[in-house]
Amino acid sequence: MVTTMQTLTPHVYWAQRHGEIFLRVELSDAKDLDISMKDNTIKFKAQGHGAKGDNEYEFSLDFLEPVKPEVSHKSTERQVNIKIKKQDERWWDRLTLQERKPLFLCPDFDRWLDESDAEMELQSKEETISKIHVESRVRKDPYLGLKKGYLFMYNLVQFLGFSWVFVNMTVRLFVLGHDSFYDTFHTTADVMYFCQMMAIIEVINPLLGLVKTGFFPAMIQVAGRNVILFVIFGSLEQMQTKPVVFFVFYLWSTIEIFRYPFYMLACIDTEFKLLTWVRYTLWIPLYPLGVIAEAVALIQSLPIFDETRLYSLPLPEVLGQSLSFSYTLQIYLVIMFLGLFINFRHLYKQRRRRFRSRKRKTN
Repeated sequence: MVTTMQTLTPHVYWAQRHGEIFLRVELSDAKDLDISMKDNTIKFKAQGHGAKGDNEYEFSLDFLEPVKPEVSHKSTERQVNIKIKKQDERWWDRLTLQERKPLFLCPDFDRWLDESDAEMELQSKEETISKIHVESRVRKDPYLGLKKGYLFMYNLVQFLGFSWVFVNMTVRLFVLGHDSFYDTFHTTADVMYFCQMMAIIEVINPLLGLVKTGFFPAMIQVAGRNVILFVIFGSLEQMQTKPVVFFVFYLWSTIEIFRYPFYMLACIDTEFKLLTWVRYTLWIPLYPLGVIAEAVALIQSLPIFDETRLYSLPLPEVLGQSLSFSYTLQIYLVIMFLGLFINFRHLYKQRRRRFRSRKRKTN
């Protein structure tokens, strides 16, 4: 007695992009594959294990719009994957010419995208291809490794310096309590001087094209801090024992112990998501608080400059003896809050760009 195998239809799942059609045929251990395209109709025939066991399975589909005759496929132990290219890159309302969907055909939800999602995916691919083309045309910088090494070492040194200040102040706060407020300057000023003198490099780097950050935001921040450190705290002994020094130094160091490691890791193309989030989030409350602490220090120094006449500008006898330096600081106070607005806006834009970029990559 001769047994004839029954011809059956396999389960087929489909998805599309603007330029391609994907078919997934649920047929394991497929062999004797016969896939052809004729008159915009795909025909499939194979021996394998499907929903009705080990049998011969076949199907055909008439596509809604013209497709290219070439068909590529890949067979695995569990399924057969087929890819067909559309003649024109456009979104189809459905897959088949007939409005009624065949019973064996279902959406492939693992690969399914709606039209808007597919457009975003297409745009992302085009941007990637464009970036590759641009990078291929741009000559590689022979000194790139040297530049990255220099930036890595700079950020490492700054991280270690501000970490020392932060740890020193934290330990003294736990041991001495409020008493640590009054000698903060004398215990940490040397390292803070070193770090802030080094920070001048951050103003030079954008001018040399070593970093992409703007020149003016870097100059505003570095110049502002150096005025507070060298002019207010460094020049006036009366200011060096005030508690405001503690708050200024502590806020500065807290921001920098996260900022410098972030840039340091960027030099070796490494990113920690938590560090990135902290670096672009922690400054939102800390940066304005730091500026407020600086403003308090500046306001407290005004009567001292008036009394000591330090840095006062000599005037002709007709106009008076001298112009107090405190007037210059009052003007600077207004500029400082203007700088806060400019820097805050710049940093917030950086944060939005960073997290939008990460979201696109995740999606």
